Amino acid sequence: MQAFIKFSHFIGKTFAIWVLLVAVIAFLLPEQFLWIGNYISILLGIIMFGMGMTLSVHDFREVARQPKSVAIGVVSQFLFMPLIAYGLAKGLNLPPEISIGVILVGACPGGTASNVMTFLAKGNTALSVAITSVSTLIAPLLTPAIIYFLAQEWLQVSASSMFMSIVKIVLIPIVFGLIVQLFLKEQAKKSVDIMPLVSVVAIVLIVAAVVASSKDKIIESGVLILAVVILHNGFGYLIGFFIAKLFRLTYTDRKAVSIEVGMQNSGLGAALAAAHFSPLAAVPSAIFSFWHNISGPILATYWAQKAKK
Repeated sequence: MQAFIKFSHFIGKTFAIWVLLVAVIAFLLPEQFLWIGNYISILLGIIMFGMGMTLSVHDFREVARQPKSVAIGVVSQFLFMPLIAYGLAKGLNLPPEISIGVILVGACPGGTASNVMTFLAKGNTALSVAITSVSTLIAPLLTPAIIYFLAQEWLQVSASSMFMSIVKIVLIPIVFGLIVQLFLKEQAKKSVDIMPLVSVVAIVLIVAAVVASSKDKIIESGVLILAVVILHNGFGYLIGFFIAKLFRLTYTDRKAVSIEVGMQNSGLGAALAAAHFSPLAAVPSAIFSFWHNISGPILATYWAQKAKK
C-alpha cells in the first residue's frame, strides 16, 4: 500500500509530463479518445469529490482567521482573471469560440494544484487552501454570471443552465465528499493518499478528450491559443502578487494570492465548454491545464530558492 501511495504522489508531482504525453497521443490517434467526451462531467465530479474529502474544519477556520487575505484572493481571482481574458480576446481579435474559451478559463475558480504550488513556493498554504475552497463554493453563482456578462457578445449564454451544470459537477460532489469524510473518517483518510493519482488520471482523460475532438482546430489555432494562455497565466501571477502587495499582505501571503489568481480549475473550464459551447472553446482550458503545471513549478522553485537565501 505504501508503494502505491508513493506512486500516487509521484504521478501528482509529474502531472505536466502526463498531460503532455497523453495530449500528444490523443492528437496522433484522436479516434481512440473521442468516447471520453461523454464522461467529462463525471470525471470532473470525481475530482471535486476528492477535493471535498480533503477539506477540513481548519480550512474554513482559516477564512475566519484571515478574512482580509481570503477576500483579496477570491475577489482578485474572479475580477482580474476574467478581465484579463476579455482584454486579450478583444485586443488580439480572437475568433468567437476561442474568446469564449479563454473567458471561461478566466471565470473559473482556482484549482487544487495551486495549493501544492503554494506549498512548494513556501507560501501560506493554509491561505491558499482557504481561497480555493471559497472560490470553488461560490463558483456556481459567479462563474455563469461572469461568462454571461463578458461572453454574450459572441454567443448566447444560458447562465441558468451553466449554474445547474456547476452545481451538479462541482458543488454536489464536494458536499458528498464532505459527508463521506464526516461519517467515514478512517476510510476517507486512507483514500486521500491516492487522490493525487485519481485526480491526475481524470484531468489527463479530460485533456485527451478535448484534444481528440479538436485536432483540426488545434492545427489551425494551437499556437495562438498557447500564446494567449501564457499571457493570461503570467498576467494573473503578476497582478495577484501586486494586488496583495498593495493591500500590505505578508510576503508568504502574496505568494499564495499570486498563485491562486494565476492558476485556474481548467478541468471545470473544459467540462463547461464541452457541455455548453463547442470543442474549440474547450481547447484553451486543455492548454491551460498543461501550461500552468509548467509555469507553476517554475515560479514555485524560484520563490523556494529565494526563501533559502
